[in-house]
Amino acid sequence: MTDQSAQEIQMLRAAYVAFNARDIGAALTLMTADVTWPKAFKGGFAHGHDQIRAYWTEQWSEIDPHVEPIALYHQDASQILVDVHQVVRNLAGSVLADEHVGHRFTFNDGLIQAMEVCPLPSSGPGA
Repeated sequence: MTDQSAQEIQMLRAAYVAFNARDIGAALTLMTADVTWPKAFKGGFAHGHDQIRAYWTEQWSEIDPHVEPIALYHQDASQILVDVHQVVRNLAGSVLADEHVGHRFTFNDGLIQAMEVCPLPSSGPGA
């Protein structure tokens, strides 16, 4: 693993910790100013720090998501796919979703430039 790869993995782990702690400021310091982020809860994309801050603030006023990176896969020099265990609860604490999802991150100049929700690689018989 290259130093750059190790730094990107460390950055992603820090981003998940910040998200789960609801520390928007810490998460945004890991992203480019023109970052693109999926609005998985609402549809579409947020562009830039202000839109991401607004989206997450709205999201957390309606649901309580928790995301844990399970495995990370380098896809090319600038992308890493993360197998994420995602548990989403309503504000009363009832589980709405408990699943594994894929998050593909694109890096630029050592920061997260984009994230997209995507399928995870198939595993098991016939894969």
